[in-house]
Amino acid sequence: MNLYLFVAIIALVCLLGFFNEKVTKLTYEISLMLFSIAVGALLLLGAVVFNGTDAGTVLKQTQLVNIERFLLEGVLCFMLFAGSCHMKLSDFKAQARQVTVLAFVCTLLGAVFYGALFFGASVLLGLNISLPVCLMFGSIIAPTDPIAATSILSKFGLPKNISFLIQGESLFNDGVGVALFVCFSGMATATSSGGFFAVMLKEILGAVLVGAAATGLCFLMFRFTKNKTLGIFISLLSVSLSYAVCEACGFSGAIASVVCGIMFSALRSRFSNEENDDAEAFDSFWETLDSLFNSILYVMLGISFVRILQMEHVILLSLVAIAANLIARAGSLSLSSLVMGRIPDGYDRLNFIKLLTWGGLRGGLSVALAMSTKEMLPENIYYIILGGTYAVVFFTTVIQGLTMKPVYNRINRSVAKRT
Repeated sequence: MNLYLFVAIIALVCLLGFFNEKVTKLTYEISLMLFSIAVGALLLLGAVVFNGTDAGTVLKQTQLVNIERFLLEGVLCFMLFAGSCHMKLSDFKAQARQVTVLAFVCTLLGAVFYGALFFGASVLLGLNISLPVCLMFGSIIAPTDPIAATSILSKFGLPKNISFLIQGESLFNDGVGVALFVCFSGMATATSSGGFFAVMLKEILGAVLVGAAATGLCFLMFRFTKNKTLGIFISLLSVSLSYAVCEACGFSGAIASVVCGIMFSALRSRFSNEENDDAEAFDSFWETLDSLFNSILYVMLGISFVRILQMEHVILLSLVAIAANLIARAGSLSLSSLVMGRIPDGYDRLNFIKLLTWGGLRGGLSVALAMSTKEMLPENIYYIILGGTYAVVFFTTVIQGLTMKPVYNRINRSVAKRT
């Protein structure tokens, strides 16, 4: 991201945020995406009028922002660390089975269900999309987004244990989604990917080992330094080093970042000699950095949303993508809930499925994976995948995000009646 683009995006973050604070008063991240979509549409309209050409040509010739590069080569590790460094290891131990089932079983089932549904729709619509490509599309859509989960859902006052499950699932299912993506993309392009379990073992086990080793070494410095600024720098080193090593070795840098965050939280609570001011400075720094990167990401997503216009049968396929996502999410949760054990906070299976289906937000990670398929797919298929991903991200973030509170309140009343 060059300096001029950075200035433009930060200006939008500030102007749109200020307008929302004083006028519309929507959820902050959702308002950024909605208003950025309007800005992106106006920019596209201006470019069409100025160049005297059609929108499709302008879209192919320009790409205002590169979300894939921004996330995967830039700030993803810091966003995931910020989202996980306040999670308590004791909470994870108490719900390890539930989080594991949601992150692994539910993601796998969701990808397969979504792929099968979209393949059936493509056959009915006469689209030439193979089953492996549809399954690859499912692996892009299936993982819930940790950034959306921690920044949007945390504002609705969900019960502690249910909130932890949603955040834990979204933080850990990234590695499973990447492993599925590698396997299905290998099938789609007729290349060997090593098999799902081999890839997943490499992605996750390697990431856990790297994240734990880097955090353990860096925390030795963190524990004994009396300089609060240096302590923050050490935490930055820990997560960035873990991510860099994992990227070089072919492990999941995202999983390593989450491991770093959880370990830092556990080690700080047990061994750190931080004064209250030092602890507050550490937490404040990571909360501010997380808010900054989240804001930039949602503006980038909004501006890029106009690329959905490059998808064939844009309205119909967008509706198919959204419907398939809801059905696949509900189906995967239904089966997963049978083996996940006790559901916390007094929720029965039906209300639990309803809540997590509507709370399964998608975000920039899905878009980044969709963008990465450009070199392996024909152009028309690529734009269907990219457009469908944007449609799901928009619907889950804006529509589900805006309606999450009344949905939760209704479910909560039903739970209260049972108890």
